[in-house]
Amino acid sequence: MQVAVTRRIDDDALAILASIGQLRYWDNDLPPDRDELLKLLDGVDGALMLLTDRVDAGLLDRCPSLRVVSNLAVGFDNIDVAACTARRVAACTTPNVLTQTTAEFTIALLMAVARQVVPAARAARDGDWKTWYPFRFLGRDLAGATLGIVGLGRIGASVAQMATGLGMRVVYSSGRTDERYQRLDIDELLETADIVSLHVPATPTTHHLIEAHALALMKSDAILINTSRGTVIDADALVAALEEGRLFGVGLDVTDPEPLPSDHPLYSFDRVTIVPHIASATMTTRMRMSSLAAQNVVAVLTGVEPPHCLNPEVLRNV
Repeated sequence: MQVAVTRRIDDDALAILASIGQLRYWDNDLPPDRDELLKLLDGVDGALMLLTDRVDAGLLDRCPSLRVVSNLAVGFDNIDVAACTARRVAACTTPNVLTQTTAEFTIALLMAVARQVVPAARAARDGDWKTWYPFRFLGRDLAGATLGIVGLGRIGASVAQMATGLGMRVVYSSGRTDERYQRLDIDELLETADIVSLHVPATPTTHHLIEAHALALMKSDAILINTSRGTVIDADALVAALEEGRLFGVGLDVTDPEPLPSDHPLYSFDRVTIVPHIASATMTTRMRMSSLAAQNVVAVLTGVEPPHCLNPEVLRNV
């Protein structure tokens, strides 16, 4: 058997894959382009892939030997699952192992925005710290604030639990039912929340869920946090709202496009904190994700049920 790995990952995960056959390894921190990806996948039985690798009908038809693609991610908007299913290719992901880490980072990003950590640190580094300022870099208290969670899934629920521990009131608009928190429709949540945190997948329904109308519903001094997918926010509408002086602050772990070009207008606002998709970036979590992604590939190729498959109906045929 042959297995391809489309990005540099840890040695333990590579060893798991090497246990069943030969490896083709893209030993780089930057992703292969489309032609390079097609060449890498040509003739392989399985592939461990990343969100930057688009798996669509065209790729699958060019690589008919593929029996499994395993995303090193919980999200799978880069994978056309229906196209995989039609071609009896198992599509796998790595949920659960990054839930707590991503939730912790959401709270960290929320705190950084609420307390103006990044602009204050930049001022100190740039020599713009002249004295103790009684009314500069004033932040927002979290205790007593209302946090609106859009998408009370695994990560959203973990964020809600942490926020409650910080003395915040939690409301939510979709996802699982949890009687500990108040459920509101999305418009009412946007009108009510002091902080809005997004935890929904990238789907046609959630595309530009936060657009001009949604931003207009939010409090003028609200905070917006996104650790889900960049396409959930209409970036142009967000820029327009910020230019109008709306929103106290914004924290983005994900953007659209990604990466966000360095000359994008969102970078011009001190109250916007943008980081390069690092919500799951701890050594422990990324090791677990890599291991789980590798286990998915090995399981499918050896006839065992994988830890997490998006289209399990194909497993009896792969």
